[in-house]
Amino acid sequence: MKLYEIRFTREAVRDFHRLTPKLQRKLRKILSQTISRDPYCGKRLVGDLAGFFSYRLTFKDRIVYSIEEKSRTIFVHRTRTHYGE
Repeated sequence: MKLYEIRFTREAVRDFHRLTPKLQRKLRKILSQTISRDPYCGKRLVGDLAGFFSYRLTFKDRIVYSIEEKSRTIFVHRTRTHYGE
């Protein structure tokens, strides 16, 4: 099975640098071992975020991402806040 490539938006990179080292490691593990293998494992979002998926990082923090199926790429949009709060 070919894994999906992971790309971060500028905003996601900023979020990533604000995470604790422990949460950065957890995020890397989730992206490499779970989402890159099965990007549809996250919750499909609706409303303003239709077309995006969400995966829990902590109780309040979510990984918000979209999937580009043609290029097998996952674009991580947010990694820190709950739906852009």
